[in-house]
Amino acid sequence: MSAPSDEPERSSPSLLLERLHIREFRNLGRVDVEPAPRINVIAGNNGQGKTSLLEAIYFAATSRSFRTHRLAELVRHGAPIASARARFVERRDALQPLAREQTAAVEHKRCVVRIDGNRPPSLASFATRSPVVAFHAEELALSTGPASARRTLLDRLALFMDPQSADHRARYAQALRARHELLHRGGGAQAQASAELDAFEALCALHGAALTRAREAAVQALAPELTHAFARIAAPDLTLAARYAPGGGGDAEQAREALREQRRRDAHRPSAGYGPHRDDLLLELDGHPARVVASQGQHRALTLALKAAETAAIASVRGVEPILLLDDVSSELDPDRTAALFMFLGMARGQVFLTTTRRDLIVTPGVPSSERRDFHVEGGAVG
Repeated sequence: MSAPSDEPERSSPSLLLERLHIREFRNLGRVDVEPAPRINVIAGNNGQGKTSLLEAIYFAATSRSFRTHRLAELVRHGAPIASARARFVERRDALQPLAREQTAAVEHKRCVVRIDGNRPPSLASFATRSPVVAFHAEELALSTGPASARRTLLDRLALFMDPQSADHRARYAQALRARHELLHRGGGAQAQASAELDAFEALCALHGAALTRAREAAVQALAPELTHAFARIAAPDLTLAARYAPGGGGDAEQAREALREQRRRDAHRPSAGYGPHRDDLLLELDGHPARVVASQGQHRALTLALKAAETAAIASVRGVEPILLLDDVSSELDPDRTAALFMFLGMARGQVFLTTTRRDLIVTPGVPSSERRDFHVEGGAVG
């Protein structure tokens, strides 16, 4: 791995989590944490609640989990409600810090959120108020795995650039499912002349085109940050390029016509042949597909660069450095992997929470003791 360059790092005002109060969340009963402003190491054996602590931070900031879509899974067995309450502070030079309290709770399988005790205008406004970026073991396959993971990355960034993109994505998926059911129910024959089908295709076209435009803008914001990050983490003689490969188009009328033309074929497909559900972020090394030519080490560097680029792009859009959550990415690391991880950590300019089973691996020279705090998690208790 290459050494850090002498290029000065770009930085934004920092977002800090000052206090966290967790109640009945996963296997965490009652946990109150006051983190350090820079590095927070959460150590313990597997299955003790380390990841749940990170998940609670993510939930308090976004109203979502990075592990599951089923809210009921977040509630501790036998408890009626799970909640995470966080005090976030934005520190800006020469300006009064901006503080707020965000609360997310699961009540009767429903998510309830508050900012300073008030209901926010929308979940999107809640999720973009205090940006956090999570990096967990499953994302180590970002560059080699299915396109859905890369679409999710683009959607997270698009949410900060255009909060309406989340609504477009949800409405597109709903209309696409309805179109698919109509086509398969009629075998493509009766449904072709259906006014109902026309209506669902109009919705697919409208929201799909908007989603395509949002993702295209996200790639434009991500690509230069990715090039910058990869140049620092990987070998300097490699050239990385990121390119948006849309499955649909940004013009709603053209999208509507394309869906109409493909009705007969789509009636016999598992999914529509046109639309942003087929989008991908193509990654190329020296002009060749990274999935094909990259070594294991290069894929590792590429994944870390993608997360660093996501963090930097959100900081640029939001105007504040996101909080970084790293879940167990230090386990079973060889020397090269450790070097890549700490290169990545060195690029992080904001507050970091990191879980590990090996506290001895997490060495942070240059970080004052007042800016690092170590926690131990055992049996759902944090000390």
